[in-house]
Amino acid sequence: MINNNQLLRFTTAGSVDDGKSTLIGRLLYDSKSIFEDQLEAIENTSKQKGHDGVDLALFTDGLRDEREQGITIDVAYRYFTTPKRKFIIADTPGHIEYTRNMITGASTANAALILVDARHGVIEQTKRHSFIASLLQIPHIIVCINKMDLVDYKEETYNKVIQQFEEFSSKLLVKDVRFIPISALNGDNVVNRSENMDWYQGAPLLHTLETMHISSDINKVDMRFPVQTVIRPQSEEHRDYRGYAGRLSSGIMRPGDEVTIMPSGFTSKVKSVELANQPLEEAFAPMSVTVELEDDIDVSRGNMIVRSNNKPEPTQDIEIMLCWLNNSPMQPGAKYLVRHTTNDQKAMIKEIIYKIDINTLDRNPEDKSIGMNEIAKVRLRTTKPLMVDPYRENRSTGSLILINESTNETVAAGMIV
Repeated sequence: MINNNQLLRFTTAGSVDDGKSTLIGRLLYDSKSIFEDQLEAIENTSKQKGHDGVDLALFTDGLRDEREQGITIDVAYRYFTTPKRKFIIADTPGHIEYTRNMITGASTANAALILVDARHGVIEQTKRHSFIASLLQIPHIIVCINKMDLVDYKEETYNKVIQQFEEFSSKLLVKDVRFIPISALNGDNVVNRSENMDWYQGAPLLHTLETMHISSDINKVDMRFPVQTVIRPQSEEHRDYRGYAGRLSSGIMRPGDEVTIMPSGFTSKVKSVELANQPLEEAFAPMSVTVELEDDIDVSRGNMIVRSNNKPEPTQDIEIMLCWLNNSPMQPGAKYLVRHTTNDQKAMIKEIIYKIDINTLDRNPEDKSIGMNEIAKVRLRTTKPLMVDPYRENRSTGSLILINESTNETVAAGMIV
């Protein structure tokens, strides 16, 4: 029964010391999703650090540097299962210099847990993470108002934080926002209902995660097959075989489909679709398959096979919402490498259209200085056309990254508008 459960991917985000790692540790601990040897190791580490009980944050702070400093540095992925659902958690750092890690953890999430310290309310990092969750079109945001035990479990404090968040989030494109008052340290409203907050009539966090509707973020209409590699067996038996391997980004592909190779515009029909040398009647995203066409035409890595009656528009001028990830600021006019699906092209930042003020969400077209973790709308110019879709329609073909060619560093991540 468990194997047939839906899988929910969720990410945690918030400022430093808001209790993200402790919350995940509490979820794992109270839902009995921890192996005995793990629990024993954490108990020993907790004693060595002088804690009276189990330090729940250690369940996710797996790197040595993290344990020594008591902070989360990298994105920590954890997996657990309840009788109702399977979960993948991406626990992301709270320090502002690690905001880019939050983008990594949130890029595939179905839900985002935004933690707010009840004592401090909504701060800049709360707004930054909420805005990124909105940009990435995460359908559900759960605002966990943590450390309620430190404000005597007062309902007025909880309502004040809700008011602060709603004033800010009214400009965000988020369909579902929920609020839960919790104490991750004591377990209030995490897995079990809190006896200290009988004024809260909603469900605890785990029940909310177990019953939340999961809508697929995969586009099932627009067939997009970026070619990763060309397969040409050297054996005498398969000398005439030419297959194109890759992962279907979206849509459905069947033998007999009339297809067009982008950007060349050559047309053909799908002769066969195979998975591990076994023929398929149909393939659907995100399956990795090998496709054989009826005609021997020029197809190579970076090309995209699409249905002839449903083609993306090849373009060299692309507008994107971009989050800058590098320590060095963005340089308008500078040249970068754009990686889009399996296609790498050289590009330059042609124009900074406007910069986003995280605190107010106002657009500032005058400010052209874009530093690390800042967000702006920019226009790129690529050397050759890319086959793109808007991010709101297709996450896979609507996203890209910028790479510094000289250092091979990923300097930015962008969503095509």
